[in-house]
Amino acid sequence: MTDSTEFEDFVSARYGALLRTAYLLTQDRSLAEDLVQATLAKCWLAWPRIDDPAPYVHRAMVNTYTAWWRRRWNNEYPTEELPQTGESGGQPGADDRTDLAEALRRLPRKMRATIVLRFYEDLTEAETARILGCSVGNVKSQTSRALAKLRIDPALLDRQEPDPVTEQS
Repeated sequence: MTDSTEFEDFVSARYGALLRTAYLLTQDRSLAEDLVQATLAKCWLAWPRIDDPAPYVHRAMVNTYTAWWRRRWNNEYPTEELPQTGESGGQPGADDRTDLAEALRRLPRKMRATIVLRFYEDLTEAETARILGCSVGNVKSQTSRALAKLRIDPALLDRQEPDPVTEQS
């Protein structure tokens, strides 16, 4: 197989998952698409040298995302009118997903990246550490801190079930 064919097969098989990860990182559909395209463009250049493409592409995506948010300008424009917000359309769980997305958006970017890779991409601590370029201990502490922040996030507080241990007191 040629490098071109291998790359096309990888993109065909993984594009949906890459887009989902990019969306969870950026919290914006068009930025997610841009992030995937920018990542794949970078990976295409290095494709002949890549031994294990999945972690390499994830790492490239996180690095590209990190480079984007380090820039001062973030493509936001002030406006007098707020955009229309979508209704859940009576779909069960839609409000929960919206609340969780809002809570994720409020996390610092490194914590958000850690949560996305650990729980949405279902990667191990070691795989997440390799992708983020940090130690396993750092992944553990970022995960712990992020989960603690999510537990006290106002959007999620009213959704939590009461703790049966404290209810008995």
